[in-house]
Amino acid sequence: MNKEFDRYKSIVEEHLLDFIPEIDHKSITIYESMKYSLTAGGKRLRPVLLLAACEFAGGDINNAIPYACAIEYIHTYSLIHDDMPEMDNDDLRRGVPTNHKVFGEAMALLAGDGLLSTAFEVMHRDELLYLDEDIRLKRRIRAAYEISKYAGCRGMVAGQVADIEAEGKQCSREMLDYIHINKTAALIMASVRAGAQLGGADDKMLESLTNYAENLGLAFQIVDDILDVVGDEATLGKKTGVDLENNKSTYPALYGLEASQARLEELTQNAVDALADYYDNAEFFTQLVKDLAVRVK
Repeated sequence: MNKEFDRYKSIVEEHLLDFIPEIDHKSITIYESMKYSLTAGGKRLRPVLLLAACEFAGGDINNAIPYACAIEYIHTYSLIHDDMPEMDNDDLRRGVPTNHKVFGEAMALLAGDGLLSTAFEVMHRDELLYLDEDIRLKRRIRAAYEISKYAGCRGMVAGQVADIEAEGKQCSREMLDYIHINKTAALIMASVRAGAQLGGADDKMLESLTNYAENLGLAFQIVDDILDVVGDEATLGKKTGVDLENNKSTYPALYGLEASQARLEELTQNAVDALADYYDNAEFFTQLVKDLAVRVK
């Protein structure tokens, strides 16, 4: 990743635990469980995209930090739940045992719930600081709405439902894209749209960033699926071969590695083209999607 990515990521890492509410000692295990998965590492792609989109739109990224952390809380909750026996049944995440392997299934479920509810507490608490400033308040409300919409049953959750119901079935290309757009791309779209709203983006920029994010999200999922077939567990920090084991509908499973690679290249170019009107100002975003595609070459 480029230096700008590292700059945004370091800001996220610095503030990641700042917004976790003070928890009564009688319930301290929930804090430890939430903290365990939050601090286990990861790319921090979604909060980085949110900060970058805010700055791209001309905003101050300091105003976006609560929302960047909120979206990482939501992403982490989704990983905790994904890893549980009822979902993907994974033992390893980010190179360490999954949450339910350390804290038990009930506590892992509650840790995910805690992170999700904390995300909304963080955003609403920030909104309350701007009740007398119409423009700044509206930007925050719009950002929170973007995250709420794309994380829920019209976005990420919808994709997870379709993914589960497609296990062991022959998926159409349309259905496979639906799963990926919602399961993976939705939260990536939420990130750039929320950041753009906080930065005051106009409609054209918002549309361009959304188009970029959808293609990036699809590309990201295809890379993940390819690496599940050909990747190294030690490098990835998680078990490979899980998709085949669970009869998941993926591009490699349905179309093979060569066709998956071709689709990845198509999506990468689409993402670059989506921001072509912004020339060098969009270099961070275009380099990011190009770096992603290199991971499987």
